[in-house]
Amino acid sequence: MRLVLRQREVSADDWTHFEADRAPDADADALIVPLIELRKDEARWQAWPGRLGVRIQPADKVESLAGELDRYALIAVEFPTPSEGRGYTQGRLLRGRLGFTGELRAVGGAVKRDLIFALARCGFDAFELAAAEDPAACIAALGRYTVAYQPAVAGSSPQRLRFSV
Repeated sequence: MRLVLRQREVSADDWTHFEADRAPDADADALIVPLIELRKDEARWQAWPGRLGVRIQPADKVESLAGELDRYALIAVEFPTPSEGRGYTQGRLLRGRLGFTGELRAVGGAVKRDLIFALARCGFDAFELAAAEDPAACIAALGRYTVAYQPAVAGSSPQRLRFSV
């Protein structure tokens, strides 16, 4: 069972990640599909009866989603390594410029306590933590700083994330 940090609470993930080598479970209510897979067979995913999410890789252009953001309840942005920073920009673009209001989730092996505060400032409101991360420490990291040098994305207000900046 995968755990997700949302709004300072850790909960079991109710989303399933699409796997190319097997069909999605028929009873899956919520499915996260990689953007490349979504583009391969758009008709299939438009007909998907449940909630649909899209997974963005670092090299993906989030601007390509501009006209269809209302179709997605969740956008998962991949952070494969700590030095891969394109996801921060993707988060800011999705929240700020493109106006995405659904769940914006950071996923991947680099989603760790040290990055949580900065990710939240870029508009992320959910975190699929790396396997060895302590969820309580990650929650504490959200309130680690009381001052930030850069402005936050609109929508990442203290009320939304329940921590003060």
